[in-house]
Amino acid sequence: MLLHLTIKNYALIRHLELAPSANLNVITGETGAGKSIMLGAIGLLTGNRADTKVLWDENEKCITEGVFDIKPYRLQRFFKDENLDYDDQTVIRREISPGGKSRAFINDTPVTLDVLKKLGSRLMDIHSQHETLELGRNAFQLKLIDAFAGNEALLQTYEEAWGDYQQKKDALEQLEAQVTILQQEADYVTFQLDELVKAALEEGEQENLENEAKVIQHAEEIKERLRAVLEILSRSETAAEQLLKEARQHLHGIASYAETYKKLAERLQGLSAELTDLSDDLEREEARVEVDPERAAFVTDRLDMIYRLQKKHRVNTVAGLLALQQELQRKASLTANLDDELKRSKEAYEQAASVLKKTGADLSKKRQAVFGTLCSEITRLLKELAIPDAVLKVDHQQTEPGPAGADRVDILFSANKGIAPRPLAQVASGGEFARLMFSIKYVMAEKTEMPTLVLDEIDTGVSGETAFKLGRLMRTMAARHQVLAITHLPQIAARATTHYVVFKDNRAGKTMSGVKLLSEAERVDEIAKMIGGDKPSKVAVENARELLVG
Repeated sequence: MLLHLTIKNYALIRHLELAPSANLNVITGETGAGKSIMLGAIGLLTGNRADTKVLWDENEKCITEGVFDIKPYRLQRFFKDENLDYDDQTVIRREISPGGKSRAFINDTPVTLDVLKKLGSRLMDIHSQHETLELGRNAFQLKLIDAFAGNEALLQTYEEAWGDYQQKKDALEQLEAQVTILQQEADYVTFQLDELVKAALEEGEQENLENEAKVIQHAEEIKERLRAVLEILSRSETAAEQLLKEARQHLHGIASYAETYKKLAERLQGLSAELTDLSDDLEREEARVEVDPERAAFVTDRLDMIYRLQKKHRVNTVAGLLALQQELQRKASLTANLDDELKRSKEAYEQAASVLKKTGADLSKKRQAVFGTLCSEITRLLKELAIPDAVLKVDHQQTEPGPAGADRVDILFSANKGIAPRPLAQVASGGEFARLMFSIKYVMAEKTEMPTLVLDEIDTGVSGETAFKLGRLMRTMAARHQVLAITHLPQIAARATTHYVVFKDNRAGKTMSGVKLLSEAERVDEIAKMIGGDKPSKVAVENARELLVG
């Protein structure tokens, strides 16, 4: 429950502190004094968004802080899952800087608004006029039914089944789309692959063929020139080899006369040996070069084919063509295996759909099981709150599975005898809606461990004896839950264990809202003002005392 609340620099509030009791706390005050502003500040602790417009002083940050006793509510697992330090007395703080930046903290650890919302939803249930409007929405009504039925675990199971179903459905749809595309491409892929496979390309082949083509194209010239060289070097009577041989003999004849002649003779000997090797190599090359029209045609055709494939597939190398061939083989393989993959995907989808249907049916069954009890309990309270002919029923329709299940519910209500129940948004007046909302809150409070309930003028349109009954029920509710109620009814204010009054302070240059915890004597005066205005009569004061005693 909420032990202490601090609000600084929020709207009309400069600085405010509350230490509410564990039971029924009422907040009263004139219209516009800032009662609902307090509700907005409390909402910040549950993750509601805010902006710099809420700053009382635009040069200072806004701080809202709540200290909560959470020991009875088994929240240790939540803190562990979110990597937060657990403390039986947990501090939640929101800060809004003048620049508009919002920060949230749990026990001084920064957290996201999502984490704050998760914890806030476990600590406080805040009723507001917006929630009253929400009551007419089918999704909101379904949440009420789930909360009443205690469907939290089953809802989580269903949400997991829904997520798995969506994942399998998306995977199947993507695969089916891929199948359609691949099937459309299949013939073309097969044609392209066959063409590349038949080409039997090899890495480095293009370079080798291009080199060979140069030789083949000039074979006759090459052979002729090689023969001419051989003629000069070794084949003619005046060949270089013969001339070197004669020169070598001349040097050999004088080699013994001087070391220099000897070395020159050795050099000439080496030159002769090199020339002989060169001639041998030229002989082999000359013999290898052939004028072969068939080979020339083959090389030309082969290169033409490579160039054509490169141009067709917009690549510049044989390596690029081989990479394309590999990709086409992958596509062809995928297409060939597509039926099996599609079959497996369909089976997974059907299995997920079956689990979703079964889980949805279990959830629907549990929801339907509480329709009668929920309507009966709420109707009983409505009769106690002066709507004796109240009729409440749930119109239920089975739907296709969705994120929240396979049910569409519409709570139908009639406050008058002989009038058929109709959807809430169409039939309830302000006072009736307020009593209906309170009855729902009362019934739901019995079903949950919600520590703190915050009620913002849930007594709208209520008066007289009904207000007395509403106050008594609120007091009963507060025996099990901490209740903070903003009210304008003296009958409800009199039932409080703790009474705060909110007031405007216009003494400074800028209006501020303040709050004061009332003593018993001050409560008499405040309730008398609620009955008879700013200057209550003695009768109003006596009535106030009677209300407090009663």
